[in-house]
Amino acid sequence: MSSRLPLAGVLRLGRPSDIWFKPALSAVAAVAPPNLALLALGRLDLAMYTMAGSLCALYAHNRPYAARARALAWVVLGMLGGLAAALLAASLTRNAVVLVAVGAVLAAVQKVLCDATRIGPPGNVVLTFISSAALFTPQTLDRIPGHLAMAAAAGACAWLVGMAPGLLRPHGPERRATARALDAAAARAEGQDSADAHAAAVLAVQAARQALLSAAGTSDTHRALERLVVRAEVALAAPADADPAPLRIWARQVRGNRPVPEVADLTGIDTELAARPGPLWHRLLPLAPLAVRTALGCALAGYASLALGIGRPYWALVTAASLYQADLALTWGRGVQRVVGNLLGVLLFVALVPLAHTGEVALVLCCLALNFGAEALMGRNYWLGSVCVTPMALLITEFAGFQDPGRLVTERVVDTLVGALVGLAAAVAVPHRARVVRAERAGPRTLAATGRSREPRPDQRTGDTTEGVRP
Repeated sequence: MSSRLPLAGVLRLGRPSDIWFKPALSAVAAVAPPNLALLALGRLDLAMYTMAGSLCALYAHNRPYAARARALAWVVLGMLGGLAAALLAASLTRNAVVLVAVGAVLAAVQKVLCDATRIGPPGNVVLTFISSAALFTPQTLDRIPGHLAMAAAAGACAWLVGMAPGLLRPHGPERRATARALDAAAARAEGQDSADAHAAAVLAVQAARQALLSAAGTSDTHRALERLVVRAEVALAAPADADPAPLRIWARQVRGNRPVPEVADLTGIDTELAARPGPLWHRLLPLAPLAVRTALGCALAGYASLALGIGRPYWALVTAASLYQADLALTWGRGVQRVVGNLLGVLLFVALVPLAHTGEVALVLCCLALNFGAEALMGRNYWLGSVCVTPMALLITEFAGFQDPGRLVTERVVDTLVGALVGLAAAVAVPHRARVVRAERAGPRTLAATGRSREPRPDQRTGDTTEGVRP
């Protein structure tokens, strides 16, 4: 059991991303204006609807801007679709059993769509959090259009926030991906021959290839970046014969705004970058077991919470939805991280409550600070980011009015434990042997010889698809 479901390394902190501050600042820039406007109007109770759109700014930060524009638009539409379904269900029935079932189905749909489209972090969990919370918020049919309009307006602002950096650095994501590939290849050439270093280097090259493919550019900058990625591939194929010095120099030059260094074309500029993903339907079919697992785990977690008399079963539902990864070992690790992060986050909430309860302004500012902290820390390890996410989610529930902290803490702890245990049980009951693309199979020699690469997993840093805010 210890070898299949290890504890070692699950809580180890990784290195922060080189753009860790961008998702954090984007989250604050997208969330702050609507929340402050509602605060000025005395309608913080409507913040859930604006946050549905604002939280879309968390997505697609590693994608080139042309691809990011499309991805963010689809995220906003997906968020609005899930919210609309939840609001409609909430307006038609107050039966908690039915609402949990609807929430479980929505969670399963959101999970498989995010995995099939490879949207990347924070994946399905933000979508599930919003739709599940909306299910258990009193609603009437006549108010749904207005609430959806608020979410759509905030989503449009989130789209603008996500695209704004492109005005200053239109090729920023491709440059960063290429620089990482060059640095990783240089590290291998310098003698770092461990399995982890090899896998990291191959994944970095794959990510650079995929970034250039999704950018689909034909500019001089794009072609120059292609040639540099080929150099990284060649160095990775024969690290003993590669000189790391020019690779490091090129990486530093690419990261800035200076012109991309020109190198000789070793393969021809018409080399195909990577295989494009197949039709969405073909990618959805293999995920059917994952959909069943997610729906079952979320439903059982919600019903267990109801049986225990918890007033917010959607917390247990979201906890279960946040666990499911490519295999049981990763799911187990996510469960451990979720429990540890939430329990520590509850303690942070207890410490913040006296300050947050001094007034609505303090409440909103605390939530914004926690939002920044969650995105800044999540890349280090999921549990560390959850330490900020948990108190933020608890404080958000008080936007409609201050509540008893003791009750909130008790319900959150119980729902976390219930959701994690039931979610893991569902993972064992419904095995999902997804095809996991391993860097070692791609083979650096194949990459250098053909100029092709398998598509990397959505988050090469953590091996999952759910990095980011996870309430």
